[in-house]
Amino acid sequence: MEVTIKSIHFDATEKLEQFINKKVEKLSKHNEEISSVEVNLKVVKPETAMNKEASVKLIVPQNGDLFASKVADTFEEAVDMCVDALKRQLEKSKKDK
Repeated sequence: MEVTIKSIHFDATEKLEQFINKKVEKLSKHNEEISSVEVNLKVVKPETAMNKEASVKLIVPQNGDLFASKVADTFEEAVDMCVDALKRQLEKSKKDK
């Protein structure tokens, strides 16, 4: 599974990238067919709370793509919420088969 992290208008720290990789890797437990993951991070409105946006796109050849986008106080929190939403989507797509 290939993970691509894009940070828009800022440089993501090594620690943040490791956190994202660790969280996203766990999604492969729910579906081994995930070929790649695209993570986009951006600061929505500087100088305000709840301004960190994370969007995560899973490329799953058999099921089509899954997507989640969340805004939170920190990128870690936003990524966490995206991963939770994607887990639910993966579970739902499994049931629909």
